[in-house]
Amino acid sequence: MEALIKALKTFGNTLPTILGVILLVGLIKVALPSSIFTHMFSFNPFIDSLIGSALGSVLAGNPVTSYILGGEMLKQGVSLIAVTSFIVAWVTVGIIQLPAEAILLGKKFAIIRNATAFLFSILVAIITVFLVNAI
Repeated sequence: MEALIKALKTFGNTLPTILGVILLVGLIKVALPSSIFTHMFSFNPFIDSLIGSALGSVLAGNPVTSYILGGEMLKQGVSLIAVTSFIVAWVTVGIIQLPAEAILLGKKFAIIRNATAFLFSILVAIITVFLVNAI
């Protein structure tokens, strides 16, 4: 019973964020034509994963919202590899918070961690999509 109460409280705390993202996605869908995504991505697996990782690195956020955005990107025709690299970079790379991370953990560590996470977001996306398509 205690676990159920904690889960409901957690859901209640994340609900405003989820609703905000859904509203933001709806606004973006109205403001931007869906063709922008097809022009942004080339359907070349390596280039798409690079673009997806770059977008995810700059637009960093929490995992819950990345799934909503990723789902909308897939509906717009963005390749699975681009969406996968976007989601992985979204939660692991943080260009926005790099200055704070450099102050707290050291400049060298922050740069190496973010660069490694960026490269691994591309690698993880390629391997994941390969495995999904192989099954």
